[in-house]
Amino acid sequence: MVQLIVGNKGKGKTKQLLDKVNESIKEISGNIVYLDKSTKHMYELNNKIRLIDVSQFFIENSNEFIGFVCGIISQDHDLQQMYFDSFLKIANLEGADITETVEKLEKISAEFKVDFILSVSMDETELPAGMKEKIIVSL
Repeated sequence: MVQLIVGNKGKGKTKQLLDKVNESIKEISGNIVYLDKSTKHMYELNNKIRLIDVSQFFIENSNEFIGFVCGIISQDHDLQQMYFDSFLKIANLEGADITETVEKLEKISAEFKVDFILSVSMDETELPAGMKEKIIVSL
């Protein structure tokens, strides 16, 4: 399943995402990975959550990002959830249509039983039509 936390920059999406991931680690038995554009939030995450700074890996487009995500999943058979902070930036989708990438994440989620929670810097009204049902928080 893919879930979205949406809102324009500065609305508090990262705090919502951090609260959700830190709450989730108490409830699930598997592993959680948190992808971000830096290590800035390292000390706000529970130490059982693996933080990956995507900016260190030279990802140039959304297809490379999907390959990166698949690589993480292939290395951890206990992975249950992945959180993507600044999704548009880390997936190189700023100013682009996110539909195809989110659909790929849905297929990966169904195949490997990993849930994805994305922080998307867009207003709910700017989202493509098919994405609106995935929204869990709109700021």
